[in-house]
Amino acid sequence: MTTQQPSESQIAVHWREEEYYQPPSRFIGQANASDPVIIERFSEAHFPECFKEYADLLDWDTYWHTTLDTANPPFWKWFVGGRLNACYNCVDRHLAIDRNKSALIWVPEPESEQTQAITYQELYQRVNEFAALLRDFCGLNVGDRVTFHLPMVPELPVSMLSCARVGVIHSEVFGGFSGVACGDRIADSGSRVLVTMDAYHRNGELVDHKAKADEAVEAASKLGVQVDKVLVWRRYPGRSSSPTPMVAGRDFFVDELLAAFHRQRVEPVSMPAEAPLFLMYTSGTTARPKGCQHSTGGYLAYVTGTAKYYQDIHPEDTYWCMADIGWITGHSYIVYGPLSLGTTSVIYEGVPTYPDAGRPWRIAEQLGVTIFHTAPTAIRMLRKLGPDEPHKYGYRFKHMTTVGEPIEPDVWRWYFHTVGKGEAVIVDTWWQTENGGFLASTLPAVHPMKPGSCGPGVLGIYPVIYDEDRNVIEAGSGTAGNICIRNPWPGIFQTIWGQPERFVELYYSKYNTDPESKDWRDWPYLAGDGATLGADGYFRILGRIDDVINVAGHRLGTKELESAAITVAQVAEAAAVPVMDELRGRAVEIYIALKPGITSSKEIEEKVVEAIENQIGKIARPKNVWIVADMPKTRSGKIMRRVIASISNFADVGDITTLANPEIVDDIRHQVQRAKSERGEAPRELSAEELEELNAFGQSG
Repeated sequence: MTTQQPSESQIAVHWREEEYYQPPSRFIGQANASDPVIIERFSEAHFPECFKEYADLLDWDTYWHTTLDTANPPFWKWFVGGRLNACYNCVDRHLAIDRNKSALIWVPEPESEQTQAITYQELYQRVNEFAALLRDFCGLNVGDRVTFHLPMVPELPVSMLSCARVGVIHSEVFGGFSGVACGDRIADSGSRVLVTMDAYHRNGELVDHKAKADEAVEAASKLGVQVDKVLVWRRYPGRSSSPTPMVAGRDFFVDELLAAFHRQRVEPVSMPAEAPLFLMYTSGTTARPKGCQHSTGGYLAYVTGTAKYYQDIHPEDTYWCMADIGWITGHSYIVYGPLSLGTTSVIYEGVPTYPDAGRPWRIAEQLGVTIFHTAPTAIRMLRKLGPDEPHKYGYRFKHMTTVGEPIEPDVWRWYFHTVGKGEAVIVDTWWQTENGGFLASTLPAVHPMKPGSCGPGVLGIYPVIYDEDRNVIEAGSGTAGNICIRNPWPGIFQTIWGQPERFVELYYSKYNTDPESKDWRDWPYLAGDGATLGADGYFRILGRIDDVINVAGHRLGTKELESAAITVAQVAEAAAVPVMDELRGRAVEIYIALKPGITSSKEIEEKVVEAIENQIGKIARPKNVWIVADMPKTRSGKIMRRVIASISNFADVGDITTLANPEIVDDIRHQVQRAKSERGEAPRELSAEELEELNAFGQSG
C-alpha cells in the first residue's frame, strides 16, 4: 500500500493488514441486527430522528417533543419534554412476565460460598426498601448526590437503581481507589451521604474496606464538604468483617436500618429525559478529576440500543461482563443496558485468576453464560497463566466483547480460537467514560471482524480523523490523527460537573470554528485518542493523545500520580511515564528528583510507592521508581516526559537538542537501562503503534 508523505501535523504509521473473520451463520440467524438496512436507517440523512429507534425500546411516562435540542451548543439535550424513570425501565416493567427470572447472578470469589441468583421480583423488593431508606432516613431529594465506594457485590446495582428510583444522582468510585481519592470525588460532587461496605474478597483475602470510608470523610472535610451519614453494607449481614470501628451518629449498618423499611414501596419518580442520572469520575491531565454527568433519557436509550444490537442481548441470554461496575463499562453494560433489556446479568466479586486461571471458564460453564465481555488486560493475563484452560470446560459463547483499550492481533486470535472456540463473534469496542456507550465497533452479524481494528463508527455515530489543522485524514492514507465524532448522540455526557467551561475547552474548542454557531456540524467532539482509518472504513485506535496512562483498562492521570509522589517530603520533582507491559498493556514508572542535600535510598522509593497506593490505589502502583539526579527539561523548565518514557522502553529518545540539559539523558539512560537489564527486564522490539505512542506522550501541554 502506498502512503502519502505526512505533514508536520500528522503521524505516519505502518502496520500489517490483518485478515478478516466472518461471523458464524448460526450467530447471524439469531441476531437482533442481521439486515444491513439498519445501517442506512442510522445514516446521517436520518439524523437525529434515527435515535427514536433506541428511545422506543424504553417505557416513557411522557413522550418527547424534540429529539435533539441544539439551542445551547455543545450542551446538547436529547428527547426534550420526555419523562421516564431509569429504575422502572430496568426493573418494574419486567415483573409482569419475568418476575421469577434471574436479573442478577452474583458469584462470590470464594468458591466455597453459594452463588446468589436474584430474581427481578427480589431486585424490585431490595431496590424499593433501600430507596425508602435513602429518602426517609437520609432525607435525600431529587437532584441530591450520593457517593458510593462499593466493590463488586449485588448491593452496588441495588444502590444505583434505588437512587435512580427517587431521582438522586449517584457517583460510584471504583472500589480499588483509596479513601483519599474517594474523598476528592465526594467533595467535588457535594455528596452528604457515602455508601460503602465493611469488607470484600479480593485475591483470596477478606479486605478491610471500611477503613477507606474514614479516610474519605476526612479528605472531603479538608476540602470543605462534610459527610453526614456513612451507610455500611455488610459483606455478611448480621456480623461485621472489618476491624475498623463505626463512628457513632455518622456510621450505620444498612442491614440493621432496613428492618424499618421491610416491604415498603416507593413510586418511581418521573424524571425529565435531560435530568442527570449519575456522575462518573475520570482521570484527566490535571489533579482535579472530571465528573462526567450523564443524562437519564439519552443515556438509557443509548446503552439499551447498543446493548441490543452490538452485544446482541436477548432476554433469554445469560450475559457476563467481567468488568467492574466502578467504571463506565460496568454502569452501561452490567447494570443499565442489560437490565433494561430484561436479561440475566452476572456479577463476579473477585480476581479472574483466583484461585487459578480456569475460574472464569468454570463460572461460564456453571451458569450457562452465552455472552462474555472483558478487557484485553484480562485476556492477556488468562492467556499467560492458563493458555489451554478454556478447552477443559464445556461452555459455549455466542458472542464476546473486548473493551477498554486496543487489543493486539495475536491476543485477539487467542480470544477467538481458544476462548470463543471459533464459534463466537467478537466485537472490539472503542469508547470512553464520557461517551456513555460504544462509538466504534463492528455490527456483529453484518461486518466481518478484523484483529486489531475496532471497526467502523457504530449506528448513528459519524467519526472523522483530523490532523492538527482540522484537515480530514482520508481512509487508507496510512496516517494517524485525532479521532473525533462529528455529531452529538444520546449517550454523550452533558457536561463536567461544576466545570462547564472546562467541558467546552477540553472536548470542543480545538476544532470548533464558530463559537456562535447553533449547527451541530460545527462542534466536532475531540475524543483525545489518536487513530488511523483503513481503506475498508475500519478504525484502529492508537491510544491517548494526552498524558493519561491506561493501566489494565484503568485510566490514570499523570498529574495525579506525580502529585501523590511529591507528597513525599524528600521529593522535589516527579514524572510518570508509561512502560509497555505484557500483562497490563501499560504500566507506570515514576522518575523522581530529590531536594538538595537528600541522598537517594530504597526507603524513599518505597515511600513514593506507598504514597501513590494510599492516594490513588493499588492499581496505580508503579512498576519501578527511578531516583535521578535531574530531569531532562526544556529551556522553559518543562520536563520532557517523552524522553524518559523512551528510556524506560529502550526506545530512541529522538531529538534532544532543544533541552536545557541534554547531558542528563545519557546519565539516566545508563542508570535505568543497566538496572533493568540486571533485573531481567529485557528490551523487546516495539511495534510502530507503540513507538508512535511514546513519541506522542507528554506532547500535549
